[in-house]
Amino acid sequence: MIKDFFRLALNNLKRRRLRSWLTMLGIFIGIAAVVSLISLGQGLQTAVTGQFGSLSTDKLTIQNAGSGMGPPGSTVVEKLNDHDIRVINGVKGVEFVIPRLLRIGKIEYNKIGKFKSVGSVSQNPEHLSLIYESFGIKTDEGRLLKTNDFGKVVLGSNIGTKEQFDKKIEIGKKINIQGKDFEVVGILKTSSNFMINEAILMLEEDMEDIFEIENEHDLIIVQVNPKEIEDVALRIEKAMRKDRGLEKGKEDFSVQTPLEALEAVNTILSAINIVVIGIAMISLIVGGIGIANTMYTSVLERKKEIGTMKAIGAKNSDILNIFLIESGLLGLVGGSIGALIGIGLALGVAKIANNFFGSQIIAVNISLPLIIASISFSFLIGILFGVIPSYQASKLKPVDSLRG
Repeated sequence: MIKDFFRLALNNLKRRRLRSWLTMLGIFIGIAAVVSLISLGQGLQTAVTGQFGSLSTDKLTIQNAGSGMGPPGSTVVEKLNDHDIRVINGVKGVEFVIPRLLRIGKIEYNKIGKFKSVGSVSQNPEHLSLIYESFGIKTDEGRLLKTNDFGKVVLGSNIGTKEQFDKKIEIGKKINIQGKDFEVVGILKTSSNFMINEAILMLEEDMEDIFEIENEHDLIIVQVNPKEIEDVALRIEKAMRKDRGLEKGKEDFSVQTPLEALEAVNTILSAINIVVIGIAMISLIVGGIGIANTMYTSVLERKKEIGTMKAIGAKNSDILNIFLIESGLLGLVGGSIGALIGIGLALGVAKIANNFFGSQIIAVNISLPLIIASISFSFLIGILFGVIPSYQASKLKPVDSLRG
């Protein structure tokens, strides 16, 4: 019996092919939005998590609160300085401190100028090797910087490509940074951290020279015992707050552990996912209203058909089941096609983003449970919005129906 109901429902939908497709349009959009945006959101979360994955659990990051948008240290009211390093070094549990500079500089090569991130590396051999190890920095061509490599730089994997300067930057070539020529001694391997892929590394002294920096630090990385990282973070915060004469809660700096940074990013991404799902749900509700409208119209158009079925013995429950199956099929087919569209959109957007950044930083997370849940939900939407018109169809009297 159920098999006959499905066959009859499918034939009815085929007869109204154009109307059925138009009805499913809202479901297409809603499910496609849900599948593509959640898949991309999960992929983005994995990518961003990868940015923190290279940070060790035994390092703290300290920077001042900014007054606007810009790279770390470029928009702060009071910058970190050598005195802050002495204060931090005096805190119990601090093993050693590595200051870093991060700025945006004008890069010129092949008569093309662009603005890129420039980061410093320490001239202390121990600190230098620690930075390379912590951030997983390795070269694809050439070599890494040494402690006496003044006038030399290492480029992120995306910097030296032909797309950037219409000509690939080879090892041994010179590029102009902030008006001064530097020799390229290495090109880094593509990293999961796209900030490293887009950065230029040079020795701290060179950076202080070309950016005219004196007694300033944009970031301070602190090596600690991983078992004491939370306690040391609190001690550093207390020491710096006391030194700067600040009240608790009014700090103009931040002491961040890798876990705190990751939690903050995950919270933001989760909030974005919730908003995205909410917007997609609106499309699904609109699609559901479209199904209800189509089913109401179908009931009016098929009064005589309903009357004939009842006259030859069809029960109210039979009519109800036929119309519910029709509305459910509208949701099911719409959800299935929408899911396929969503997967295609997610893969397309990820490919464009990865081509733009020059590395596979976003991997679309196609979740089978998500696909099944989305299609099931669209089927449920179809049934829910088809209940009232289906019920009305089942209650029509044969005489009134045949009279039309």
